[in-house]
Amino acid sequence: VQLQASGGGLVQPGGSLRLSCAASGSIFRVNTMGWYRQIPGMQRELVASITSGRSTNYAYSAKGRFTISRDNAENTVYLQMNSLRPEDTAVYYCNADLWPRGTNGLPQMKSDYWGQGTQVTVSS
Repeated sequence: VQLQASGGGLVQPGGSLRLSCAASGSIFRVNTMGWYRQIPGMQRELVASITSGRSTNYAYSAKGRFTISRDNAENTVYLQMNSLRPEDTAVYYCNADLWPRGTNGLPQMKSDYWGQGTQVTVSS
């Protein structure tokens, strides 16, 4: 199982970016997917998460500016980020809580998987 994130980059304050993350491989079912971010020297923090039923949870700093969504058929999660601020600068990681599919076709133990991280830089 792999998570591949994309969509980071350099944007001016007030601008927008859309991050995408696709889970691929032998997957039985994906539970919650989410986005985290990390600034050097700081702990990784939750930005937003979304369940398979599309219930969402946002960090206070993301509310009203960021929108998380997912495509269950494609095992993909998105993060639309608007009104970006310099303090949003960080490496963004996607996360998926999922059941891998075993060789017998049955679900294996549910585990957390992480994408490789994508840099978001907000600067003029």
